[in-house]
Amino acid sequence: MSDQKAGKKKPEARKKNSRESPLFVASTEKVFQVLHAFGGPEKQMPLSRIAEIAKLDRSATQRVVYTLETLGYLRRVPNTRNYATTSRLLQFGYDYLRGNELVSRASPYLLEVSRTVGETVSLHEMDGHEIVYVARFPGKHLLNVDIMVGTRLPAIFTASGTAMLSTCEPDRLEEVLQAPARPLTPLSLTDRDKLRARIVAARDKGYVIISNETVLGDISVASSITDRHGRAIAGISIAVPETRWSLERVEQDLVKQVQLAAASLSEPRFIPA
Repeated sequence: MSDQKAGKKKPEARKKNSRESPLFVASTEKVFQVLHAFGGPEKQMPLSRIAEIAKLDRSATQRVVYTLETLGYLRRVPNTRNYATTSRLLQFGYDYLRGNELVSRASPYLLEVSRTVGETVSLHEMDGHEIVYVARFPGKHLLNVDIMVGTRLPAIFTASGTAMLSTCEPDRLEEVLQAPARPLTPLSLTDRDKLRARIVAARDKGYVIISNETVLGDISVASSITDRHGRAIAGISIAVPETRWSLERVEQDLVKQVQLAAASLSEPRFIPA
């Protein structure tokens, strides 16, 4: 094994080593474990349930919850023993979006595409093995109101995620392909070899069309926004309903729209002399 290969560590190993650093604040990690407990389907929970999901003992959970309630990030639901998050948490998302230069630059393009085609256009970034919606411009016929800015979905089941993965290095691609991912619909493609082939095809074409794998009745077309080295920094998708669009019409009318927007936002490619 070469020194270079020996020096490569899996993300899990790197995270473990980071936690062993004297700079790591374990109590801060517990705060985020409690906050992430509210990221599932249960929006209001008693202390015992929060502790169970956060994988903390009751005493630690009680101290964290009390602190977050005092600071205004959690609230006690009236006439219950449940806790829920408050709108104060939105400040972090707002600060991120306000400071995100790509969102600022992309918004006029996404809005123009949405108005032109009359359909929902979204901007995504990759985080681990998931995509995150960082901007969304609904069309005249919004498909899924549950998907909004901040929504996270497994990259391999989405058009935008597939487009972004098509620019990844092989090691990074395999890392994402091997990550556990729950299918989003009964039609989500789960065979890793077929997923890999689809990603390679997206690399060759510069776009990808996926139907019924993110939302039933949905057709999505996407392309990646790339840096000067051709690696994805984000993805743009247009989502349309099968009731009004066919795969052939999407290919004919929407591919050029999403590719033009992505190309306009991509950095000029660096070509070595």
